[in-house]
Amino acid sequence: MVTSVATPNTFPITPEQVVRELRHLPSAPKVLPRLKRLLSDGNSSMLEIVELIRLDPGISARVLQTANSAYYSKGARCSNIDDAVNRVGYDQVYELVAYAVASQVLVRPLDAYGIDPDQMWLSAVACGLAAEILADRTGQERDIAYTVGLLHGVGMLAIDEWVGRNRPGLRLANRDFPSEACEYERALLGFTQAEAGGALLRHWDFPLTMAEPVRWQYFPRSTAGYQRMACLLHAAKWVRSTICNPTPASPYAIPDAWLLQPLRIGAPQLEKCAEEVREHLTSISSLLDSTPNKVDHIEFPGGTRQFDHDASRPTSS
Repeated sequence: MVTSVATPNTFPITPEQVVRELRHLPSAPKVLPRLKRLLSDGNSSMLEIVELIRLDPGISARVLQTANSAYYSKGARCSNIDDAVNRVGYDQVYELVAYAVASQVLVRPLDAYGIDPDQMWLSAVACGLAAEILADRTGQERDIAYTVGLLHGVGMLAIDEWVGRNRPGLRLANRDFPSEACEYERALLGFTQAEAGGALLRHWDFPLTMAEPVRWQYFPRSTAGYQRMACLLHAAKWVRSTICNPTPASPYAIPDAWLLQPLRIGAPQLEKCAEEVREHLTSISSLLDSTPNKVDHIEFPGGTRQFDHDASRPTSS
């Protein structure tokens, strides 16, 4: 039976408790087969491998987490995927990808939110690309921005898993940008996926420069030390939502000028960013489309997303 949130949760719980229960961060079923083939080919370049890892939130998080572990970091933190891959080395990256492939059966829809894996993947990559482009425009760290954009929704994974164990069948109505499912998350848990995401990144020992913007993505001017990156993430989410909008005839309102003021950008820059992200997604289609006669398609305004249809890929349900 499917129910919706009607009353608050009757027992106290914190974001930290929810994220500690997250057993697995799913990886994109579209990226893994191609990445696995690259890693099995001795002639593959590390550049090709990095390009694909950047497209997978699950593997990106694992590689960064491993690179910043005590064994690899030697006290020097790493904040971008390129450096992280080089730090952990080819063999360790292969093991991380092998783990992700082995856990492909865990790639599933976010049932509590009504989001399928393709939607989650497209949302993460579009937001990461938008954040990277906006970072270039606003003089911020593009590598940090990309990772923050790519992982901005990880809190939903933790909440979805918690709901599946504790309130099966419950649904969190997911509204449009900018509020999304905040009202329903707060009614259920007392906090949002943004707070869960920030707690998850801190739990994985990500730096505050990444964790705090994720935490404050809905209220970006409420954080003093990380305001510009939080505002950038909020703007990148508008670009993401515009690109993934199923009804482009009804565009989302540009974020409030007060939220864009720390970035010193406006509607023209955001609209230009959306055009560039669409172009990037078209290029990514070519990167992943290694079997031209067998592809899946996701339609988005301005183009068609194509995916490698590998026989070993699990079928989402």
